[in-house]
Amino acid sequence: MAPTVAPIPLAGAGSDPPLDTTSAARVAALIADNAAASQSLFEPNGGGDGGGGGGGGVASSRSKRRREAEALLALPPPDKHAANLRAAVRLAAGTFGAPPGMAGPRGRGGNGDGDGGGGGGGGGGGGKGVPGVLEAARLQAPPQRLALMAPEAPPRGSVTAGAAAASALPGTVAATTPSVVPPPADADAELRRRMDAQNRAIARTVRAGGTPAEGLSTALALAADRPIWRPPWRVYRVLAGHLGWVRALAVEPGNEWFVSGAADRTIKVWDTASGRLKLTLTGHIGVVRGLAVSARHPYMFSAGDDKQVKCWDLETNQVVRHYHGHLSGVYTLGLHPTLDVLVTGGRDSTVRVWDMRTKAQVHALGAHTDVVNSVAVASDDPQIMSGSADSTVRLWDLAAGRCYATLTHHKKGIRAVVRHPRRRAAATASADAIKTWSLPRGGFARNLRVEEPGRPPNDGVLINALAANEDGLLVSGGDAGGVTFWDWDAAAAFQTVQTVAQPGSLAVEAGVFATAFDVSGSRLLTGEADKTIKMWKEVEGATEADYPLNWAPDLNPKRY
Repeated sequence: MAPTVAPIPLAGAGSDPPLDTTSAARVAALIADNAAASQSLFEPNGGGDGGGGGGGGVASSRSKRRREAEALLALPPPDKHAANLRAAVRLAAGTFGAPPGMAGPRGRGGNGDGDGGGGGGGGGGGGKGVPGVLEAARLQAPPQRLALMAPEAPPRGSVTAGAAAASALPGTVAATTPSVVPPPADADAELRRRMDAQNRAIARTVRAGGTPAEGLSTALALAADRPIWRPPWRVYRVLAGHLGWVRALAVEPGNEWFVSGAADRTIKVWDTASGRLKLTLTGHIGVVRGLAVSARHPYMFSAGDDKQVKCWDLETNQVVRHYHGHLSGVYTLGLHPTLDVLVTGGRDSTVRVWDMRTKAQVHALGAHTDVVNSVAVASDDPQIMSGSADSTVRLWDLAAGRCYATLTHHKKGIRAVVRHPRRRAAATASADAIKTWSLPRGGFARNLRVEEPGRPPNDGVLINALAANEDGLLVSGGDAGGVTFWDWDAAAAFQTVQTVAQPGSLAVEAGVFATAFDVSGSRLLTGEADKTIKMWKEVEGATEADYPLNWAPDLNPKRY
């Protein structure tokens, strides 16, 4: 026989008559059943374990909902005792945020898509909705009570959440047997810490968007995506010297200098530390659109609208090789990190692979049907990724010279492709969105909501350039001059800066055409339409108190 637990006084119960004992017992039993069932929202696969005796499955879930509905309909109509009832249910709703294993004895449940099985603690599987009593409590609660509670760890030897909820009603007996709660495991402790940190942001989002059951469960599912705090970035140096739009940037592997190519048909070499102009190279007769510096040889490669691909000897500062084959302008260029292979793409809709030593064309990859705007080359599969104006991203098998995957999620032409420096992941950008992918299969990962000041999200914002560093920081440069800093893992932007055109330039010349991190990842370079190169770094001495993280989970993320 379960021991009697002393009743907990309810708010506002001092002046109201006691609640009807029969109704209170019925509600207490429902609360005890639903306390464990609410855990299923925390389980990534919908929950497989339930309360002891849970039958599980769809049929069991539906019958449980019918029992709840019948029990609630059998209650007397709302009266002045309703405040006591709502307070009791709200007290039980505090177990909604409990991590798995914190509410009642566990048994084996079903794999259905409902709220849980019958019996002593909710055994069902899917977690598609919030249990009826808990949902009713949330709908009746005032807005300030809609926060997702992150419960404190119960003391050792305390009564479980279900028993405490049931015992909250005056004159009732706990519906579950008291049990000793073991110390929380590392995973439970980490979950509790994360939920505590995310409580305010999630509550604010849920209040703004209403209180649908699916919104609450989605907020929980996205709770782990809270980005880490990062200091903001600022422009600390502006380099002027080009006479046209700066279309390409590349950093030397030793991090001592970097190069820029522009519409004035020149290539300029700059000192990374001081920003001083060291050298100007001429030779192209069109816009310079692609640059790369080899880490294995003293060579630099350039490509442009003049259909030429050049190899520069950095010891003599002269062109030593030309790679002929493109039928029109060359828009992008990439170097293989471990092989003597050069990859180019351009207006003739082909991706061409060159042997940099013999100048021979190894492959002409011609599956795209429009301009190839960007390529990303890596040492692991896919060794070549290409983005085209035909709205597709293609993954290429370098050895076989064929496309093994075509990604068609974008609805607009792709202008930028970047690989994560440390993980097998990639990001692509077009006018409709920035999307991240898992590699090598090219599985879709996340959508990044592109926003610029004064424009709604994803409203035709043209993204011309992407860059990523090893810390998981992704930077995008827009055609309207917006530079956005993203947390790659959380798919969330933590800073957006509108660049300012330099004096003497038109207001519309605020576009960003190229972005690149230096080797350390602590400095960012942007090539812009006002003919300048801007150098960025983190704000020194910035703290989270001065620059708070303004983040809320997206309750309706696109899954494509």
